[in-house]
Amino acid sequence: MSEARHAFAVPEHQRRCAALQTSMQSAGMDALLLTSPADIFYVTGFLTRFWESPARPWFVLVPASGAPVAVIPSIGEKLMGTTWISDIRTWDAPDPRDDGISLLADTLCAMVPQKGRLGIPMGPETHLRMPLADFLHLSDLLAPRDISDATRVIQQVREIKSEVEVDRIRASCRIAGTAFERVPDIAGYGIPLDHVFRDFQVALLAAGADWVSYLAGGAGPGGYDDVISPAGADPLRAGDLLMLDTGAVRQGYFCDFDRNFAVRHADDGTRRTYDALWAATQTVLSDLRPGMRASDVHSMLTGSLRASGVTPGGGRLGHGLGITLTEWPSFTPLDHSELRAGMVLTIEPGALTSGGRMMVHEENIVLRDTGPELLTARAPATLPVLD
Repeated sequence: MSEARHAFAVPEHQRRCAALQTSMQSAGMDALLLTSPADIFYVTGFLTRFWESPARPWFVLVPASGAPVAVIPSIGEKLMGTTWISDIRTWDAPDPRDDGISLLADTLCAMVPQKGRLGIPMGPETHLRMPLADFLHLSDLLAPRDISDATRVIQQVREIKSEVEVDRIRASCRIAGTAFERVPDIAGYGIPLDHVFRDFQVALLAAGADWVSYLAGGAGPGGYDDVISPAGADPLRAGDLLMLDTGAVRQGYFCDFDRNFAVRHADDGTRRTYDALWAATQTVLSDLRPGMRASDVHSMLTGSLRASGVTPGGGRLGHGLGITLTEWPSFTPLDHSELRAGMVLTIEPGALTSGGRMMVHEENIVLRDTGPELLTARAPATLPVLD
């Protein structure tokens, strides 16, 4: 059996599975049903771009004890066979008559007693990757077994990253950092924004990214009014603020940070806002400790920005990071999740600028017992200027 290029060593996957089983035991669950790409990759090491096709569902079951079981389309058997999973059950998909549901039900009925409990992620930042009609049919086949929400069962395990996971995120950050160093070569006065976006993705791939799942940004005088739209063909103008924000992937793990650049020159207000965002980030880098709440980070950032004379903006001001571009928690006033050592997080303060525009600054960290450790190379303390 050849080893999957992106898989971890077997002991790492065994550790994850054992941690999930401990969490399941606390919740009184006999098995977990996982259907999303991130959860399946986390447990098995099965990594593929084939998820882009919605034609087939994929299932991995984590029992109360023992190794996981994969119930998957036959097209994925060879790749799954390169992971640590040995019990792989397949059907020829897609099958509109029975797309794996009978096979899945038979496997679950043997794994979960009639009075037992099956856990499925149902809460925020989860989704069920199978047709709703098939899930309803599966529920009937599993009756009278209880089906319960397993969101926290999985999240409390996934949110603490092992050192090998941290290393992969650090590598993604390093790749993006190398690409950001090339921005002066690909962006400047008169260059269309869509050209900058394309060339930046090329730079990310050339630096070692496996793919670029996310690239956002914007440009405008002293700030940008939208950071999620596709780039247009308007050329960069003198006085524009350019921002690029990337979620490049390396071996299954994301980075997520941005950098700002002034085109030709920046006015005093733009520079003051940049300085305020940099200082607010520095406050969190200096003061954040395990045991604080996500809402505390939001308060730290907004308090620092107001003390610098700028108005906070941009919604949530950071989040978790890992196998997906954004993970829990969210740095908002309403998220009181406890921050624990081993979490990988983004610090993402935003501020309003003139004309209803904004500026956002973002770094990636791993939270240690002693405080944050930067995974990104810190942004310049003063706003960089492009020719």
